[in-house]
Amino acid sequence: MRARTTLASILAVLASLLLPACGSADPSTGSAPASRAGGGLALKKVGSFDHPVYVSGASGARGLLFVVEQPGRVEVLRHGHRLGKPFLDIRSQVGYDGAERGLLSIAFPPDYAQSKRFYVYYVNKRGNIEIDEFQRRSASRAAPGSQRQVIEIPHPVNANHNGGQMQFLGDDLYFGTGDGGAGGDPPNNAQNTNVLLGKLLRIDPRPQGRKPYTVPASNPFVGTAGRDEIYSYGLRNPFRFSFDLVTDPQSPRIAIGDVGQNRFEEIDYTTVAAAGGANFGWDAIEGFHVYEEEDSGTPDPGGTTKPIFAYPHSRDHSCSVIGGYVVADPSLPSLHGRYVYADYCEGQLRALTPHLGRATGDHKLGLAVPSPTSFGEDDAHHLYVASQDGPVYRLVEK
Repeated sequence: MRARTTLASILAVLASLLLPACGSADPSTGSAPASRAGGGLALKKVGSFDHPVYVSGASGARGLLFVVEQPGRVEVLRHGHRLGKPFLDIRSQVGYDGAERGLLSIAFPPDYAQSKRFYVYYVNKRGNIEIDEFQRRSASRAAPGSQRQVIEIPHPVNANHNGGQMQFLGDDLYFGTGDGGAGGDPPNNAQNTNVLLGKLLRIDPRPQGRKPYTVPASNPFVGTAGRDEIYSYGLRNPFRFSFDLVTDPQSPRIAIGDVGQNRFEEIDYTTVAAAGGANFGWDAIEGFHVYEEEDSGTPDPGGTTKPIFAYPHSRDHSCSVIGGYVVADPSLPSLHGRYVYADYCEGQLRALTPHLGRATGDHKLGLAVPSPTSFGEDDAHHLYVASQDGPVYRLVEK
């Protein structure tokens, strides 16, 4: 049995590589080369990058693929060919530390073709979470002078648990923040609705008058105690989440890979409507279990939204769930409607069938990527996976 990692050793590991803030990790499993074929599926390499942490297409930008590099650049490929210059380079503003801080994601609104605006999520030089708006200068280049800060969330104490995912649903921007770091959420940020850490937040990022953004009136804490931006709470480190528009297009769902502490990783899945005001339980609950380790003692608040799936760190030396996507790619019929995800330390790509309440059919796909950091989709719903080691792959049928 693997000995439980101490906080000091965790910080030593984090000093040398990105981990989405697990409590105990065995990074040695991330050294193997990618397994290229499994059953009827294969991994097609699209390029190698500098610590890629996210991959995205953009509405109206057919044939373009954007790859986020953690040190602070966004590279762009056109029809599979990497262009000579990056789409965006903000390395001078990003507080990249070789571990969890850095440029973490990019998001394009549905009207990107007309508005030209897009958003980046990063940890700045002060250690705070920052989301900025930019506009494109051309299809393959951003306009650096268009930068506008949308929101900055204080996160200066610990370097870990930064969250990092943004997703648009309509005009609204959803993004997940970590609980502020350390182990066990000592300040109890995740359960504190007056703090923006350990949350799923929802805003309209467009400015209105002197306001850098506005808050939808239907957000659950508007007009009551708690921050208006909060949509859900009780999250530890929702490093990657996505919307499921496949299972029931009339009732969108959200799938959150919430990184656990020392024992369990979890996948939360519910309708977007039900996620409004939902408490996912951290730091009283980890997975399906009462949290009883460092800085524990937060009482069960009751009425929490339970995960549909959780797995222990004893499973193949796992450490940090990497949330993925419910597959919409018509060229992957064997995976259509399945949720594909991974674990940073396992490296195995896995799939399950998501249901409201519980998941079924979790299994390995027979494909492995060393140190996976993220999944992503392009504008045609092709599914990609990025490795911290540099490669980005597309999942294809053999």
